Amino acid sequence: MAGFGHTTRKHPRSRGRAWSRSGPDRASLGIIGLICAIAGFFILQIVLGPVAVVCGWLAMGRRWTGTQSMPALVAVVLGAIDTLLAIVWLASAAGPSAGGMF
Repeated sequence: MAGFGHTTRKHPRSRGRAWSRSGPDRASLGIIGLICAIAGFFILQIVLGPVAVVCGWLAMGRRWTGTQSMPALVAVVLGAIDTLLAIVWLASAAGPSAGGMF
C-alpha cells in the first residue's frame, strides 16, 4: 500500500528536469537574462535591467567563483548597465529645471 507517506519509488522521474524541485535550468535562466538585457537597451530599461541581473545571478548559482556560463555573466553585466543608464536618465529628467528657481 502506498498511502500514509510510503512511496513506491524512491526517486521520481521528474528529478533533473528543467522545472523540477531544484528550480529552473541554469542555462535557460542565463539565456532569459541575456534576452532581457538586450531588450532592455531598447525598451523598459528600469524593469528589464534588474530582471536580467537577477536571472543572470541565479544562472551563475549566486556566486562569482567557479565555472560560469557566458550568457549568465553577460546578462549580469548588461543588466547592470541597463539599470545604471535608466537611473541616469531618470535623474537627468528630474534635473535642476524641475521646480527650481532658474
